Amino acid sequence: MQVTLYFGEEDEYLIRLVDEKARRERKSRSAVVLSILEEYFERGKRLGEILVDLKTITFDKIEQALEIQRQEGNTRPIGQILIEKGWTDHSAVERALRIQERVNHNYG
Repeated sequence: MQVTLYFGEEDEYLIRLVDEKARRERKSRSAVVLSILEEYFERGKRLGEILVDLKTITFDKIEQALEIQRQEGNTRPIGQILIEKGWTDHSAVERALRIQERVNHNYG
């Protein structure tokens, strides 16, 4: 997917900051912009909400997994329940956990 951003002179400082961050992290400008957006939209979300945002599971399945978790006395992580039920896969849970960890690390 290709996206074009238009900005004016008043926004040049933001582009400069993005470029500085890209150099520090050895990433492209696009990768930095996307990581900033991801952090903004996923901040404060729980694992299930991130999985729904990633479109790897439905909210209904998250609610079912939470109910199972409650019935079991909160002894297992929700990601484990989701994978065991076959409602999502290990790679999706790992990706969501990485997003959650990165966002919490940067803003927590």
